[in-house]
Amino acid sequence: MLYPQRLGQFTREHTDTVAALLCGLLLFLGWFALHLGALGFAFLLLPAAYVIGGYESAREGLTTLFKEKELDVDLLMIVAAIGAASLGLWRREYHLIIDGAILILIFAISGALEGYAMQRTERSIRSLMSLTPDTARILRQGREEEIPISQLKVGDEIVVKPGELIPTDGIILSGYSTLNQAAITGESLPVEKTVGAEVFAGTLNGYGALQIKVHKPAQSSLIQRVIRLVEQAQTEAPPSQEFIDRFEKGYAKVIVLAGILLATLPPFLWGWDWETTIYRALTFLVVASPCALMAAIMPTLLSGIANGARQGILFKNGAQLEKIGKVRAIAFDKTGTLTTGQVQVFQVISVNEYTKDNVLKTAASVESSSEHPIGKAIVQAASDLNWVGAIQVQAIPGQGIIGIAQEQQVIVGNAVFVQQYVTNLPEKLREIVQSWEQDGKTVVWVARGAEVMGVIAIADEVRSQAAATISRLKQLGIEQIVMLTGDNEETAQSVAQAVGIDRVYAQLLPEDKLDVIRLLQQKYQTVAMVGDGINDAPALAQASVGIAMGISGSDVALETADIVLMADKLEKIAVAIYLGRRSQSIVKQNIFVALSFIVLLLVGNFLGSINLPIGVIGHEGSTVLVTLSGLRLLK
Repeated sequence: MLYPQRLGQFTREHTDTVAALLCGLLLFLGWFALHLGALGFAFLLLPAAYVIGGYESAREGLTTLFKEKELDVDLLMIVAAIGAASLGLWRREYHLIIDGAILILIFAISGALEGYAMQRTERSIRSLMSLTPDTARILRQGREEEIPISQLKVGDEIVVKPGELIPTDGIILSGYSTLNQAAITGESLPVEKTVGAEVFAGTLNGYGALQIKVHKPAQSSLIQRVIRLVEQAQTEAPPSQEFIDRFEKGYAKVIVLAGILLATLPPFLWGWDWETTIYRALTFLVVASPCALMAAIMPTLLSGIANGARQGILFKNGAQLEKIGKVRAIAFDKTGTLTTGQVQVFQVISVNEYTKDNVLKTAASVESSSEHPIGKAIVQAASDLNWVGAIQVQAIPGQGIIGIAQEQQVIVGNAVFVQQYVTNLPEKLREIVQSWEQDGKTVVWVARGAEVMGVIAIADEVRSQAAATISRLKQLGIEQIVMLTGDNEETAQSVAQAVGIDRVYAQLLPEDKLDVIRLLQQKYQTVAMVGDGINDAPALAQASVGIAMGISGSDVALETADIVLMADKLEKIAVAIYLGRRSQSIVKQNIFVALSFIVLLLVGNFLGSINLPIGVIGHEGSTVLVTLSGLRLLK
């Protein structure tokens, strides 16, 4: 069953290459037969070279002509090649048949090279798809059962043994291991994972057995979103390529009209013989065709997209690769983007006879019943301590939580809330708390009975690479970097100072972020927005380039954004900008080379200093050169 599938896959991937190789072989044998005088053998081989090498171009050209009523470069090349062969038979100058076959051959080689970048991207999709196993080992009533991935449901518990691929995204319930996430996030080193950590479909489990709880449908897994994004990137042409495509259609008509005039007027105007006239007209068709110009853009952009994908940067289409290189201003969301979005205990201070552990254990006893992120951070910090859960727990939203632990009332919350239950708040702690709050930290007071035990500072951790990323973006010449957040001014300023951002917009609603992006676009035109949450989606959509965090980002943010950072690595933004700028530089170089060759060859043709083979080599050689130049970004 596998053999036909593999054969079909081989045919799809390598048709152009095989056709070019066969065309070249038949051309060589036909040329050799002509030199030996074996005309009958040569006239069998050379038409076969024409058919095999030119079939795809002829099919595409005729399809465009009859279905879209348009002329394209493919058809011009076929007409020129057949014209050369016909002229060769008419004048019994059989080298002209070779010239036409050379045109077909070089055009086929050029087409194969243009498809190479696309094939690289297609292979990356297939390799991603192959990373996901077809079945998962599920636990049901204590027994393992193997079922198809498509039958997995949220809440199912699966078992992954050492050396196996993770079948779907999930949360580790038990076990400890290292996972190779290179295929998903681009990280070169295995990552340690234990209870509570999220794992991703397609990553390779190391030495430990894991029990994983499915927390999202298999079709919503990170790897499936990656596959959809890469497939989308292949099918959408950037504005520059759309312009070139439109230009080609009009240009081809002009070339055909000019070719007809050149094939009919010179004998009457300048006294050329008909053989020379037709030969020059055919050469004109070859050298004036914009093949190199057509190949100047897409191979470059596809190479840049493939390069980015290898580094954990997903461009949804070539247009975004173009735009990211032109960005002059960048806006960052705070929570989940510049910070990890996961609050943690920053510091604990105790008073009187209490220790820090006493404060943590007491707070954890009531917070263990809470779903609030601050409560979870406190429980996590106290995970190595022995404490007993409280009873009669009651949470007061926005204020705190109370309960009974070891027959005493425990109060955990903000200062105003705790003051309702205690006689006074120690002045020493008030000064420290004020300093913490000025730095943007959230402070929780802990009291037992009527006595304050201490305070706990909670902070959202700034991403380790955030400051270096902002510094690198400034070095790249980004003119304005701002932070947009719904958080309070003090917290926002604290994070901004830590990472090196000078301008902060705080306490923003989603529509306020949208307004700021519009203001930045009025001044800087091309603006990027980096975010991860649902509230960032409007700003991501409005921005010239929306950039989403791939792991922590919400589905809405990922669907709205133009670029996805798979490993949530902010430093990849600078890499994306470099790829964008480099791609634009290569595209400009390619267009200059393509136009230069066309002008030189046209001048040479009118002066009579080049023949058809030289025109073919010059024209198609420039196309090959431009295509290979575009593939530089694969490196």
